[in-house]
Amino acid sequence: MLQKVKDFKASHAELFQFIMFNLLSNIATITNFLVLNLSNSILFASLSTVPFSFLIFQYPVENGGLAGFLAFLLSYACAQTVNFIVQRKLVFGANNNLGKSIVAYIITVLVVYLICLYVPTLILPTLTVWVGDVWAMNLANVLNIFIQVIINYPVMKFVIMKKTDTNQTKDQGDGVDKQV
Repeated sequence: MLQKVKDFKASHAELFQFIMFNLLSNIATITNFLVLNLSNSILFASLSTVPFSFLIFQYPVENGGLAGFLAFLLSYACAQTVNFIVQRKLVFGANNNLGKSIVAYIITVLVVYLICLYVPTLILPTLTVWVGDVWAMNLANVLNIFIQVIINYPVMKFVIMKKTDTNQTKDQGDGVDKQV
């Protein structure tokens, strides 16, 4: 069985990497759901009666209020921290500059963060009527995770988590790659 996995990986490297990205993203997904539900029901529960409105972020009491906003915020931050650590080495085998990778990842995460904090404001009112507030919050989170995958995978693969060839250095004098 292990040999079949190795053979598949060798013959379908790109697909294998995408599968591993999604499988190991589940660690971040589990983190996301745990933090979301614990922070909404325990950590920030006392803030659920406080409406929250800031720019495009509208979280009235019936949609979780300030507790809902903070729960989505905290769960995303925790999940993305876990995701960076897991994906960097286990999926992409990145060995590029860690500092630059972290900065690029933070920028990507902030852009996706804004999207994922805004999306619930669009769908929670309707979902809450259909399935109740707890299910609505979790369904909104599922949509957010889907958005994260379609944005994060290509950015991580092609920009942030690059694997550099450590066996070659560029001779600045003649522009020719030389083996070290």
